[in-house]
Order: sequence, then structure tokens, then C-alpha cells
Amino acid sequence: MVVFVDRLEAGRQLGARLRHLRGEDVVVLGLPRGGVPVAAEVADALDAPLDVCLVRKLGVPFQPELAMGALGEDGVRVINDQVVQGARVTEGEIAQVEEREREVLERGGRRYRGARAPVAVEGRTVVVVDDGVATGSTARAACRIARARGAARIVLAVPVAPWDWTERLGGEADDLVCLDTPRDFFAVGQFYADFSEVDDEEVADCLRRTAGRSPGSGSGAGGQEEVEVVAGAVRLEGGLTVPESATGIVIFAHGSGSSRHSPRDRFVAEGLNRAGLGTLLFDLLTEEERDRAEVFETGLLAGRLTDATRWLRRQPAAEGLPIGYFGADGGAAAVLWAAAEPEARIAAVVSRGGRPDLAGPRLPAVTAPTLLVVGSADPGVRDLNRQAQAQLRSENRLAIVPGATHLFEEPGALEAVTDLARHWFTDHMAPAHV
Repeated sequence: MVVFVDRLEAGRQLGARLRHLRGEDVVVLGLPRGGVPVAAEVADALDAPLDVCLVRKLGVPFQPELAMGALGEDGVRVINDQVVQGARVTEGEIAQVEEREREVLERGGRRYRGARAPVAVEGRTVVVVDDGVATGSTARAACRIARARGAARIVLAVPVAPWDWTERLGGEADDLVCLDTPRDFFAVGQFYADFSEVDDEEVADCLRRTAGRSPGSGSGAGGQEEVEVVAGAVRLEGGLTVPESATGIVIFAHGSGSSRHSPRDRFVAEGLNRAGLGTLLFDLLTEEERDRAEVFETGLLAGRLTDATRWLRRQPAAEGLPIGYFGADGGAAAVLWAAAEPEARIAAVVSRGGRPDLAGPRLPAVTAPTLLVVGSADPGVRDLNRQAQAQLRSENRLAIVPGATHLFEEPGALEAVTDLARHWFTDHMAPAHV
């Protein structure tokens, strides 16, 4: 039996299976909410735009996890007569569930996309992705939505489904792709070690990160290379992207110990890549360590970051390139702590919504130009950043993004962070002295 660590791992495996579609005119549609993180990984693998396919499951009133049908955009409605009859659901009960789910469906479009229009799918290959198929009602509705919008070809792709899923859904899509089809199938969550609920914020983050990507266009940043960063006695997984003629490389550090899977960090990184800057996103902590208190130890994170910087400078792709740091949350303290090391030679530092104050007495030793970015609606962190700024002796600036809260989830907020970071790094990157 296949068991995925989480939806991100399932998405990476699914993306690898679908790589033959890379370079085609492809659009990836994820089913909110659990299917979107999976779809985001597929979209990354195919270098394709990502959008949501808004579908709401119609759950049996006394057993809401059991789908008796689904609603979709453009008036699509699917009813599973077999489930309805078996559960003895009345027409009135169906109508009540439909009314409630239709309201949620309409709110979802505004919440996830903001002011952005849906990605056009007419004449294109559409890859519909969910985290798994159980009854198939939502997948069926999603395929019908894509067909109604003029998709030239529909590929329904999921990590796991019942063994007879092709019989149920074969007529809805042109191609069906599934990593595993076990016979002992009871529920999708059975095949995930971590099947925690995906919230609306994570869905919106996935969409923001891929916003502006054109079908079949490529990112123009060069492919990401999966790397293993050597940091002392541990080896940490990461992704290194170095565009052709890169002017520098920015290392990301997140307070959770992982930037590699942070939708916000990846959104900023792609913006830097488009500006000709390389990026290294990696896990400062192992999975086991992230489950323990090390996640809050600034000294440990900074030490790993210093080791990773030494490792990066030995890589051929980084030869002679200046290196910058981008820290988020507790990672802001780690990057400033590491930048204060006598041999750091860091070209520039950017902190997003972070806690630079946790770097404490090391702040006056930082020589790198430092940009602190906070949201105007995050007063506590804003005050802590002002206190930290007062201790800096290097060139520095505090930039406040209007209306942004701590997570910069408001429309346009993360784009503003990306623009600020891009300008700061490109203005301060200079040839490294070795």
C-alpha cells in the first residue's frame, strides 16, 4: 500500500509522472481545498499556470464525508443516484445541502482568486488534480466544468483512487493518471501520513505563487535543481535555481526550519528568479527536528545557515556570485545572526514579517545592507522591527506594506514584498570577494 508523507510529496510524485506534458499548452486545475497543494506541485513540475476548479461536495446530511453528488462553477451539478438511494436522502434534504454549498462555492471564488480572473482553458490541455478520488463525484464535476469551458483535452490526475476508478470516470476525461489503485480502499486519508485540513489561506497562497505564469511559456528562470545541502553532520534537502547570467544568489531561511515548502517564500523566490537572481530554498531542520523545540533556537538555525552558505560557495553554479539572505518570521533573526559572523561576506539581507529582535546583541555587528519589511496591520511585529532597526549599524530601511497583516495574505501584499526584495537585492548585489 502506498502511503504519502503529505500532499506535497504526493504532488511531487504525480508531477514526475506527468512530466511528458511539460512544454505543452497546459493549465493545471486543483480542487479546493485538499487538491490544491497537490496541484501546485504538479504545476511546478510542468511549469504551467495553476487555478482552482471550484467544486463543492454534496455530503449526505447525516454522513457529510460521504459524497452524494457535487456542485461546480457554470451551473454544473452531479448527483450520485446510487448513494442517494442507498442513504435514503430525500429531495428536500438534497435541496438544503445544495443551497448551503452553492453559497460556499460563490464565496470561494472571491476568496481564492481575489480580483484575478480564472485562467483561460479554451483550446488547451487541462490537468484536473485532487488529493485522491473516493466516490468520484467532485472529480466528475470538475471534468465537466473544464469541458464546458472549452478544454481541448482533459487529464484527470490523482495520487490514489479505488481499483475500479477508471470504470467510474473513464468517460469524463481523455486520460486518467493515478499513482496507485488499491483494492483495500476506504478513504483518501488512509493513504497519507499527514492528511491535515488545508485552509483557505494555503489555497490562496498557492494561487498567488503561480500568478502570471503563462501556459507553455516557462518561467525564464532556469530549472530548479534538487540538491542536498551539507550542514555540519546533517544533510538537508533543498532546491537551487540559478538563472543564466545570474547576478547573485539569495538563500531563504524560515522560522519553521523550512523554506522549501513555504508557498510565500517560493512566491518571492520566483519573483527574484525572473529578475535574474538565483535562489536556494532548503530545510534548515530535519523532519524530526521540526517536531521538537529546535525550531525556535536561533543559534541552531543560524549555524545551519552559515554551513549552507559555505556549501553554496563551493558549488560551480555559485562561483564568484554574491550571496544574500531572505528571512521570514523567526528566520529573520537567523539570517541576521549569520550575517553578523566575521567571515559572512553577505551582500544584502531582507526580512519579511520577521523577528530580527531575536538576533539581540549581534545586530550591531551586521555589515550587510538590511531591509526590514512589515505589514501596517501587524503593530506588534512592526514595533519589534523598529527596535531592531535602532541597533543596526549597517545601511538599513524599514518598509511598511499598507494594509498587510503578519502573513501578507491580503491581495497585492506578497507582490509588494517581492518587489521590495527584488529592488533591494539587485541594488546591493556586487561581485563577491574571495
